[in-house]
Amino acid sequence: MQMRFDGLLGFPGGFVDRRYWSLEDGLNRVLGLGLGCVRLTEADYLCSHLTEGPHRVVAHFYARQLTLEELHTIEISAVHSRDHGMEVMGMVRVPLYTQKDRMGGLPNFLANSFVGTAKFQLLFALKILNMVPEEKLAEAVAATQRPKKSALDHSGGAG
Repeated sequence: MQMRFDGLLGFPGGFVDRRYWSLEDGLNRVLGLGLGCVRLTEADYLCSHLTEGPHRVVAHFYARQLTLEELHTIEISAVHSRDHGMEVMGMVRVPLYTQKDRMGGLPNFLANSFVGTAKFQLLFALKILNMVPEEKLAEAVAATQRPKKSALDHSGGAG
């Protein structure tokens, strides 16, 4: 995932003019600008989501399994991309674990703010690709819906 300029988490992407590009060509053009070293194909397609509101957008979601070496190459390329530091503040790895306190790791990550359908897409991918056991994923989502204690509650009161 990426930290965007507006502080929201999201996936790399952009708009595709269907008159000139296939979805995959457009996506690879955008990924080439942002990451430089990944090519996706129709086989990497997972799903599409329609966003509601005044500006209806169809978000197409692709995923590909990478080796650790490929991931490192992408992370290095991302820092040198045209958009780094402007539209994109950096790559972010999603923690695929939950710590013993049942909040650290994935539950805390899911409490962040996501752009558009990115959180739904992330949860969908984690489930459909069997990256996190379904019961652990449900626990992580449930943990983000519990009320959080404020910093004042942890400080022992005002002094």
